[in-house]
Amino acid sequence: MLIGYARTSTLEQNAGLEAQIRDLTAAGCGKVFQEKVSSIATRAQLTACLEFLREGDALVVTKPDRLARNTGELLTIVERLTARSVGLVVLSMGGERLDTRNPTSKLMLTILAGVATWEREIMKERQAEGIAKAKAEGKYAGRKASIDPATLASLRAQGLGPAAIARQLGIARSSVYRLTETAAD
Repeated sequence: MLIGYARTSTLEQNAGLEAQIRDLTAAGCGKVFQEKVSSIATRAQLTACLEFLREGDALVVTKPDRLARNTGELLTIVERLTARSVGLVVLSMGGERLDTRNPTSKLMLTILAGVATWEREIMKERQAEGIAKAKAEGKYAGRKASIDPATLASLRAQGLGPAAIARQLGIARSSVYRLTETAAD
């Protein structure tokens, strides 16, 4: 049986999720697990999907980055699937369909996943360089504070400690300390 898994990183990416589901259904998936969650968060539907798979099944994804954060994680997932006699099919790898039940596809997936990881690292490096340049030119201020410094000062003046302030504002205690230090500067 072909089992699909679709994921987008944010709630706003409805069209991307719908396109994945469409492609997975067209590929013959009898069941599709889907979620809108960042790859670094807990992916409950991925866990459920991996548990659902049985010997002889194949997990189908549109792209490897929908399944794994990096090459190492992808290869670990493939290894675990292979140990259970479950294949992985990636529909869109440079225009090619890869199926890890075929040794050549398994090799190609490994190589292309490495390239994708490298590409992501290069993009992050360029982004960091752009932010540094914008900061140096005074064009980048970062994200606006979610907590008004006056609110924090008011709560401190009422005699509340960092833990109580954090609970009241719904933030981490470490954030209270950081904001207090920032306000003192």
